[in-house]
Amino acid sequence: MGTEHSKNEGRRSMVFLRRGPKLPAWEDALLSGKEPKSLLKRGLRYVSLSLIMKGMTSVPDFLWGLPEVQKLNLSRNQLVMIPPSLGKLDRLVVLNLGSNCLKCLPKEIGLLRNLKVLFVNMNYLTEVPAELSLCRKLEVLSLSHNRISQLPLSFTDLTSLRKLNLSNNRFVQIPLCIFALRTLDFLHLGSNRLENIAESVQYLVNLQIFIIENNNIRTLPRSLCFITTLELLNVDYNAIQTLPDDLYLLHRLPRVAWNPMDKGLHIAHNPLSRPLPEIVEGGLDVLFNYLREKKEHN
Repeated sequence: MGTEHSKNEGRRSMVFLRRGPKLPAWEDALLSGKEPKSLLKRGLRYVSLSLIMKGMTSVPDFLWGLPEVQKLNLSRNQLVMIPPSLGKLDRLVVLNLGSNCLKCLPKEIGLLRNLKVLFVNMNYLTEVPAELSLCRKLEVLSLSHNRISQLPLSFTDLTSLRKLNLSNNRFVQIPLCIFALRTLDFLHLGSNRLENIAESVQYLVNLQIFIIENNNIRTLPRSLCFITTLELLNVDYNAIQTLPDDLYLLHRLPRVAWNPMDKGLHIAHNPLSRPLPEIVEGGLDVLFNYLREKKEHN
């Protein structure tokens, strides 16, 4: 009896020792008794960790002990904040924080000097930390579906940025810092509160896709016509009545497009003055010939 009792006590002690510090119930369930490193996947290019749709309200502490992670997906949870410890993951190349409940980002995000892709879409951000501009390797940034109305001027330092999605926010005008981003080839500003496009848009000399649908824009600036790299220009659902005569210079636009995914000129659902609606229905060649002749006569 005494021997059996002491064996049971010994087993209980061993179990207690193995458990170590008690984790929160959801974090314990996430690991299922495994080592945190076992969640990492080592691919050909990146060491990745996906914690998508785990019902998390906070980031698990074990994550900050995995500095080797390069691709991290924390999307579609209920995260309300990202702690400053994020700066410890300085090998991150891809970070997905989309579809959470974030109201701000920590300034330590500027320590992620290897970051190339950042998704923070579908959150509750009202501003973006200026420190993000320290991520000089950043190439893709999505801040869509937030509550942002301005960007830090320091964004001019994001000289590698190629794709920027700011759709479904609260911009009344295009932030000035954007016009300094000469490497941009994709810019989405749809579903904001824009009333005009500044003439400075012409400095986006590599822009191929420009989406500004569903705003309050009344006219297109002449300088827009000098971005001859444009292959898709979407100004659907605005208040545009006339078109600039030089629009025919956008020779890479292949057609008047109706499908949102198609390249070309998207100009549906605007109160175009006559005879433009009928001309547009005739196709892009007809429209461009009309504008060219109109300019010559003027």
